[in-house]
Amino acid sequence: DWHLKENARDHHTSKFSSKELIVRRGQAFIVTFNGTEQPEQNLTFIAETGPKPSKLAKTQATFGISSTVSKESWSAVLQSTSSNSVSISIYSPPNAVIGRYKLSVQSTSGDSSSPASLGTFVLLFNPWSSGDDVFMPNKAECEEYVLEEFGIIFAGNKNHINSFGWNFGQFQGDILNICLSMLDRSLNYRQDPATDLSHRNDPKYLGRVLSAMVNANDDQGVLLGNWSGNYAGGKSPSSWTGSGEILQNWKKSGFKPVRYGQCWVFAAVLTTVLRCLGIPTRTITNFSSAHDADQNLRVDEFYDANGNHLDRAADSVWNFHVWNESWFSRSDLGPSYSGWQVLDATPQEESGGIYQCGPASRNAIKEGDVDLDYDCPFVFAEVNADCMYWNYDPATGKKTLIFSKSTIIGQFISTKAVGRDDRVDVTNDYKYEEGSKKERDIFKKARKKLGLEDKFDPTAPTPQEIDQKPDISGKFKVAGPLAVGKDLNLILVLANLQSDAKTVHVNMTAWSTVYTRRPVHEIWKDSISVILSPNEEKQFPIKIPYPEYHQQLTTDNTIQVTALCHVEGGIQVLVQRDITLDNPAIDIQVLGEAKVNKEVDVEVIFTNPIDMELMDCVLQVEGNDLLRGILEIDVPPLKASEKSSTKFKLIPFETGPKHLLVNFSCDKFSAIKTFKMVNV
Repeated sequence: DWHLKENARDHHTSKFSSKELIVRRGQAFIVTFNGTEQPEQNLTFIAETGPKPSKLAKTQATFGISSTVSKESWSAVLQSTSSNSVSISIYSPPNAVIGRYKLSVQSTSGDSSSPASLGTFVLLFNPWSSGDDVFMPNKAECEEYVLEEFGIIFAGNKNHINSFGWNFGQFQGDILNICLSMLDRSLNYRQDPATDLSHRNDPKYLGRVLSAMVNANDDQGVLLGNWSGNYAGGKSPSSWTGSGEILQNWKKSGFKPVRYGQCWVFAAVLTTVLRCLGIPTRTITNFSSAHDADQNLRVDEFYDANGNHLDRAADSVWNFHVWNESWFSRSDLGPSYSGWQVLDATPQEESGGIYQCGPASRNAIKEGDVDLDYDCPFVFAEVNADCMYWNYDPATGKKTLIFSKSTIIGQFISTKAVGRDDRVDVTNDYKYEEGSKKERDIFKKARKKLGLEDKFDPTAPTPQEIDQKPDISGKFKVAGPLAVGKDLNLILVLANLQSDAKTVHVNMTAWSTVYTRRPVHEIWKDSISVILSPNEEKQFPIKIPYPEYHQQLTTDNTIQVTALCHVEGGIQVLVQRDITLDNPAIDIQVLGEAKVNKEVDVEVIFTNPIDMELMDCVLQVEGNDLLRGILEIDVPPLKASEKSSTKFKLIPFETGPKHLLVNFSCDKFSAIKTFKMVNV
């Protein structure tokens, strides 16, 4: 008798839907077995994991019954005996290897019988135990970062943050087994199973290995990335609403990479896997996130004379990027670097020859200690890099600096609040205040540690280029709703900063982009020439009608508008703005009270906001403990301005606050998402 209910309750594993015992390390669990006539002192237990268990690799433990628990090693203490059964409390050390164990018992009284197998159990990390590397003293944080199956991911851009719900579903169905098989499919395991298993007691090792396994690069991992804007042959990254479907599909296909992921999908799946194994984990969104490919803490962007953003640099600045933070101690670096650690499963740059990233101590990032393991320079650049904008002439290969900025990268770094559906800003945990002396000192310290201070860099702008002052300033103002289906109205504002008149030739373009700001389709272009009187400000309205942009729009609903201003006798001025358009709203109503095992009706209401018919309408619904799997409903075509109502039934099977996630797609709108909290 594995005492499944009591053990699960004591070990915070009740949410798993398994018939197998699942417990956490560094804490006792009870087993009762019968058929023992000999004295209890003569029993020896064997707990072993992996294909070749050994004491040396810490994957096998042999222990008898002792009078007290040992904190350092596996031990067993007698709880009670009756005429034909015995109850034993088994304790695993807080640094035990995690995974699936086989438990056997052997009698040592005279006859050397072979051990009798009692069965298997799964051992996980234990954030509730003070001896564990992942110990998290705050219980509410343990609830959120290990036990919560619903999350909110922030996206959009720095001017316009939006969010959507995600079903992590770490306790559902077969997810634990899929997470364990993920470990057995890693490159490290394939190369040397015994060594890999012996390191599975270490959260920093597993975090790094899993950051590689969640992407398909190198190891046939879970998700194949695609940032092209064309997602034929798979599902568009924005169409997923939870990790469960992705992990199940990976297993069902015989572990072939699932198509397709982008950063938040990689991060959400890694959150599921790490929470499942017991490592406290959350998703983090960084707005205006730098991808510094050449480790010079600088990102270079190139524009041609017409103002087109050229896709020619390895560096880029993403509207947003999502990664993970996991909570554990860093015995390799020292206590001041323990706590939140950055892990990133999005395949951006190789680390140690494969696409993996982290763990990078968040404290090390804040203090500019970029020489510490792992991948600190890359993460430091994501939130701190300087930005250089260049005019590039493809005919001659000549580049001219337009301007440089040190304050635009790494803004509004966001995560979901503990126990609430709100955004919390953690920017100050990554860096000192932008523009402060301390922040610049840390940046210099990081440059020095990377050897950038003393090295001449022929690609860097000269001090003269950096110091040059423009004669005019410009900005794009939004003059109307930013919504898919509506015309896009902007105002280009140009101001003469000098006391003599200036003639300006302006080349303007608008491109649809993916959220990484990679240009996909040209939508619009125009050019104007203006004379600005001394200190004059002029406004130029711009209108891009919906029919002109809707076919070019990617599923990210993002448009980059650029104006390159050639000032006669002065330096060029680049004005740009990244625009994220909102999808129309969709509404969920729960009709009546939600009770366990009772049917309740749900209605989803959507109104077509445009004067075209919507075809291929599909509604996707998921929610843990509310329905099993994913419900897909085909919705009839919707005429212009028509309102649709779709009803379906739920039979909730657990009490408490649950989240229902809805995703509506059609030929004109992709992935209109919302969620609703349902109190069962």
